[in-house]
Amino acid sequence: MNRNIVAEVSVVPLGTEKPGVSRYVAACIDIIDGRNDVRYQLTPMGTILEGSMDAVLNAVRLMHEVPFNRGAKRVVTTLKIDDRRDKKLSMKGKINSVMKSKSHAKET
Repeated sequence: MNRNIVAEVSVVPLGTEKPGVSRYVAACIDIIDGRNDVRYQLTPMGTILEGSMDAVLNAVRLMHEVPFNRGAKRVVTTLKIDDRRDKKLSMKGKINSVMKSKSHAKET
């Protein structure tokens, strides 16, 4: 079985000239936009990734390098991984599960 993980990554350059980081985020998204082995969803506070463990970790490594390649001297990357081995895992499946639970909660 091809096992996917779902992960959340946040790449934050420190000590940049301007407080905004959208240009760094856009460059990180460019890294994963060209990949067919990782799906992503941009959120206001991070990016959700879905793919094999190897593909996601490789994408995160490349994303972590983006601010350094743009002149940052320090980068903090935060990564959370959901690795479920008893059933197939996907971003959409996780959201559907919550929405289903929400519907059931209203009924009780």
